[in-house]
Amino acid sequence: MGSGSDPEHSPKEGEKQWRCRRSQRRLSRRMTIVMSASRVRLSSRQASSTNAIKTSKYNTFNFLPLNLFEQFQRIANAYFLILLLLQVIPAISSLSWFTTVVPLVLVLSVTAAKDATDDIVRLVSKRIHLLYSAHVRNTFCFELACRLGCLILMMAHSPLLPDEPCVSSLLSEGEVSCEPPNNRLDRFTGTLTNAGQKYSLDNDKILLRGCTLRNTEWCFGLVLFGGPETKLMQNCGKTTFKRTSIDRLMNVLVLCIFGFLAFMCTILAIGNRIWEQLWGSEFTAFLPRQGGVDAPFSGFLTFWSYVIILNTVVPISLYVSVEVIRLGNSFYIDWDRKMYHAHSDTPAKARTTTLNEELGQIKYVFSDKTGTLTQNIMTFNKCSINGKSYGAIKRDLGKLQLTVDWSFNPLADHHFSFHDHSLVEALKLESPEVQSFFRLLALCHTVMAEEKIEGELLYQAQSPDEGALVTAARNFGFVFRSRTPESVTIVEMGEQHSYELLAILDFNNVRKRMSVIVRSPEGKLCLYCKGADTMVYERLHQSCTKLMDVTTEHLNEFAGEGLRTLALAYKDLDEEYFSSWKQRHHEASTALEDREDKLDVLYEEIEKDLMLLGATAIEDKLQDGVPQTIEQLAKADIKIWVLTGDKQETAENIGYSCNMLREEMNDIFIVSANNSDDVRQELRSEGAEEAANFMPERTLGNKPKVVRDEEVNGDYGLVINGHSLAYALERSMELLFLRTACLCKTVICCRVTPLQKAQVVELVKKYKQAVTLAIGDGANDVSMIKAAHIGVGISGQEGMQAVLSSDYSFAQFRFLERLLLVHGRWSYLRMCKFLRYFFYKNFTFTFVHFWYGFFCGFSAQTVYDEWFITLYNLVYTALPVLGMSLFDQDVNDMWSFQHPQLYVPGQMNQYFSKTAFFKCALHSIYSSVVLFFIPYAAMYDTVRDDGQDIADYQSFALLAQTCLVITVCIQLCLDMSYWTAVNHFFVWGSLVMFFTVTFTMYSNGTYLIIPASFPFIGTARNSLNQPNVWLTILLTSILCVLPVVAYRFLLIQLRPTINDKVRQAKAAPPPLAHRVRIRHTSTRRSGYAFSHAAGYGDLVTSNRFLRRPAVTLTTAFTPLGRTTGFSPTGRSAGYSPTGNALNSRPQDVEVTSLQMYHRM
Repeated sequence: MGSGSDPEHSPKEGEKQWRCRRSQRRLSRRMTIVMSASRVRLSSRQASSTNAIKTSKYNTFNFLPLNLFEQFQRIANAYFLILLLLQVIPAISSLSWFTTVVPLVLVLSVTAAKDATDDIVRLVSKRIHLLYSAHVRNTFCFELACRLGCLILMMAHSPLLPDEPCVSSLLSEGEVSCEPPNNRLDRFTGTLTNAGQKYSLDNDKILLRGCTLRNTEWCFGLVLFGGPETKLMQNCGKTTFKRTSIDRLMNVLVLCIFGFLAFMCTILAIGNRIWEQLWGSEFTAFLPRQGGVDAPFSGFLTFWSYVIILNTVVPISLYVSVEVIRLGNSFYIDWDRKMYHAHSDTPAKARTTTLNEELGQIKYVFSDKTGTLTQNIMTFNKCSINGKSYGAIKRDLGKLQLTVDWSFNPLADHHFSFHDHSLVEALKLESPEVQSFFRLLALCHTVMAEEKIEGELLYQAQSPDEGALVTAARNFGFVFRSRTPESVTIVEMGEQHSYELLAILDFNNVRKRMSVIVRSPEGKLCLYCKGADTMVYERLHQSCTKLMDVTTEHLNEFAGEGLRTLALAYKDLDEEYFSSWKQRHHEASTALEDREDKLDVLYEEIEKDLMLLGATAIEDKLQDGVPQTIEQLAKADIKIWVLTGDKQETAENIGYSCNMLREEMNDIFIVSANNSDDVRQELRSEGAEEAANFMPERTLGNKPKVVRDEEVNGDYGLVINGHSLAYALERSMELLFLRTACLCKTVICCRVTPLQKAQVVELVKKYKQAVTLAIGDGANDVSMIKAAHIGVGISGQEGMQAVLSSDYSFAQFRFLERLLLVHGRWSYLRMCKFLRYFFYKNFTFTFVHFWYGFFCGFSAQTVYDEWFITLYNLVYTALPVLGMSLFDQDVNDMWSFQHPQLYVPGQMNQYFSKTAFFKCALHSIYSSVVLFFIPYAAMYDTVRDDGQDIADYQSFALLAQTCLVITVCIQLCLDMSYWTAVNHFFVWGSLVMFFTVTFTMYSNGTYLIIPASFPFIGTARNSLNQPNVWLTILLTSILCVLPVVAYRFLLIQLRPTINDKVRQAKAAPPPLAHRVRIRHTSTRRSGYAFSHAAGYGDLVTSNRFLRRPAVTLTTAFTPLGRTTGFSPTGRSAGYSPTGNALNSRPQDVEVTSLQMYHRM
């Protein structure tokens, strides 16, 4: 936390000074902004920096150049642009120029329209969010917030849009000097000068963008940073252009294809030069040469002619098809009802259409905690009082026990749910231990209460834990009503009492407990303490030994269920001793040196010989299905790292609740040092020592080499806090940290800033050859969402900032399982099948041209009809492959969940890689050899049934075309795993279309209409009516697919993959295993987590918050169990910061008997 500037110290160079002068009739101020470096004064109109932020990628002016620049990063698009320039040269072009320009313009237009649509949707969503924020705030105040230096009115429960300090009163004339905009969330340095006095501005006096004003109706604030200068936006990072790993691989493969294309064209050009030199002169009678064209120059022209003819090895239609496939798979995510959250009416949304297949390759998931894994809601579940455990849910004849009816308590929160009636019975019997237990919960806290309407209490707690405990005490008859700096007012079983608040011994990370000292209305002094059981047990009186043993058993049981526990104790104080202690406490609290140490000594002195009351167990409610989702993702070999701003203890608790951390682990490394050397030493663990000096070798382009995964014997976990992480991310230590983290099954980074979250993601992206995904729900998660390959936003309680910056969004963390294991895996599998098949059919199509060149004098003549070349990718083979790419499934979604290991091949790039590509190329070469030489041999010196010659160019071209179309269709049928009616229609319809179009174009009618365009008159009916032609087609097709069938059969028998094993299993998935809840205990307990920082004790005992007198209780307290007609008016049950209702109102029940535990 930064301290204020020295009053005598002049503002540093680069600081901004904001001068405000009061206007009597207007809230807005005339502002003068002075830059210290140049001392230039600007009026408010000249220095009108706004609060606007930009999350969209394009605007009206840069869309066309920026989008074209991004599209031409695809090497294939640049290649077709060069090809277009070649085709306008008549000497080398054997095809018309429009055959290239039309597809290229179509591809660029479709992609640009898609990108523009994505960006417009993102921009509209952002504007809707800002309009919603403006609706919550006063409109006038919202407009004022758009100008720096304005004094604005902030309303309670309204989101703050700029960064602003709290100003307690209107300034007559003042000046604020502060640090320049930066991304440090934990510190702020500035001074406020008003009426000749200088006041310190530090982090406690700053409200950041995205915060919500609470515990007061309104306050004035001065806008310091707005728009992109706010600390939140400084942590967000830039919007980058994300490309999938397949896109990056495609660029490499396209370069390889270009090299192979140049190799083929060179061979054919050399062949043309040799042919022209040896035999070309024999054909000059009917093929005269152009003037000045000799054999070498002819070879040169032939090279470029074949570049144009063989350009189908990089088909531009490939990219159009890829965009269609991605768009279709995005719609599947939007339409998936199993990813729809009915409670919040939130469907899943694919906010981008370019990253779907990347979802099937995720290796690392970086997750926020609060609001992402948890609901940020705490509920009071169980407790142990005087050696008896309460809160177990019992079943009577298989039926769940009804919840307690709170109608006896007019101030109860009827959303609070509790099943154990024996605790209410204990209150009915006026058990002193039970009453003291809940009295402690009602007094020992720093919660603020709001009661605008009598009986309607709204608690504002520093943490959900405290809110849940105070709410529990409220329901059991000990209602915290109000507080002042000197007193706490509670209602005890219908009677209102005011306790004098004498001292608060506040919580911190070292003490792990808090205590209050109060004087009861009867004048009795008492100290109440709550905290981690390890801390409280050390300070108990010897007479509590047996009770401590019993309570410990209960604590172990609670911890085994993943509940957050803390122990409660009290101590009666002597008046004379307390007076002496109070005097020493005052002296220590005003000491200028060693104040904290002196206070700790006094706290230790008075917090001893405590009497144990019991323990509480709070459930930090996880979102539904979080442990199961994490378990499934772990089985899919997906590593989950939790990056949270919460404190270490809270993060560990969630780790155990989610089963990410387990007691069965070999070890859990805790890194919490505060200097570089200690962090390095703590990171050195077994198996990681040599990583200290490990630096990866550099490859071409100065790119760091990939850090490979290592085999580890045993399960380990790593927990590191933000201070240590700052050192671990330094260049000299980042590899040690990364390697240590990768040796662990679970990594939890706590107390991290948004920028550190992004740095961790970037570190993994830099050194690990893996696809990353970041998921979060708040504005502090935006930076890592943008940094990861895939960003997922959860629309939860923390606004829409994460969703607006994400690539995919939904309402619950559990939907991530379906997004990755089903949609992601299917999208990746479909895209890989599409690419393999597309390259196969186009390579096969193109290589036939290559073989034909040796039989046509290397003259760059096409082997196919020009109309077939035009329609091959557009009509004959387009729909079947699109049908496979949109509907194919290797297994259904149930099998995908039953066998998460099916996801692993995607992480290892097994479905499409350089190896798979070269196998596809070899397959195409073999097929092209069969498709050319079998028909050529079959038609060589062959005659028709009537004795006429059939061996002409047109008949051979038709036979080769027919064999090619049928062969690629059969290959598609072999590749397809899931047949639908649409697939049948596309496959068989395409074959019908081929023969229909062929007979139509080769008919007499089309020839008579345009003779020059349809020269193959009568070829179809004269050739396809011959039995030997159909026999050739059958033989060619069988020879093409027979090796594929044999290879796949042997592969399944000898080296079956996980997909083969699953498909060979039974057709119906086995029934889901019934999970039997096993009662177990644990020696590890989650100490109490009050908040992210030290407590609010100083604030509570000061005069710095608005005092409100307690509302006089006019409604008589109803005796236990006597009235059932009470209508509840309370709010907030399992405590939620937003006050949302969580459960339905409980039904009326009868109370049960109580068996008390008596101390011996």
